[in-house]
Amino acid sequence: MEPQSLTVPTLPAGAGLELRAWRIADTGVLREAAADPYIPLVTTVPAEYDDAAGRAFVERQWAKAGRGSGYPFVIVDAAEQRPVGFVGLWPKGDGRASLGYWTAGSARGRGVAGNGLRAVSRWAFDELRLARLELYIEPWNTGSVRTAERAGFRREGRLRQWQTVGGERRDMDVYALLATDPVDGESAEGRGVVRALAGPRRHLTTPVPPGATG
Repeated sequence: MEPQSLTVPTLPAGAGLELRAWRIADTGVLREAAADPYIPLVTTVPAEYDDAAGRAFVERQWAKAGRGSGYPFVIVDAAEQRPVGFVGLWPKGDGRASLGYWTAGSARGRGVAGNGLRAVSRWAFDELRLARLELYIEPWNTGSVRTAERAGFRREGRLRQWQTVGGERRDMDVYALLATDPVDGESAEGRGVVRALAGPRRHLTTPVPPGATG
């Protein structure tokens, strides 16, 4: 059976943010991301940026949706359409999917990753009817841990030497959110699972899951 192409929708993400499909005009944020010491290690953002590398990254996002392997979103300032980060959803079958995300350094502290994560989670449960979402986070990455937990994800355990990062095998903690999970005492009914939580926080990148090329 031929893989079915996927359409990346435009989603409101709160706090003046929006998620949408990547455009060639969005490559400016990749220049900043490429200079980050961690983002290129755990994604396919080029460590050495030029215009050709930026275009190739965007074309890879189009290809992933085209071959049905995932939904790569750019996070943008809704008013200016200025890109500030990335979040991707990678279906795994049987009602499950994994996610990965990063935020440009200049946009950290504004809740970019958290709002993007909540928006994608809401859409995944309501529209795709997924049952379980997963994140893989290095144990030292307290910024991403806070982002995950504030979006309702719960730590389930540690996967030893789960992923190669910078040429080394690294442990990853797995965090999961279920469609039936309550958040702050609120039922998943009425989509309380992913409502916005106030307060700025620092965010560090969450690796794109193994097998997904973000």
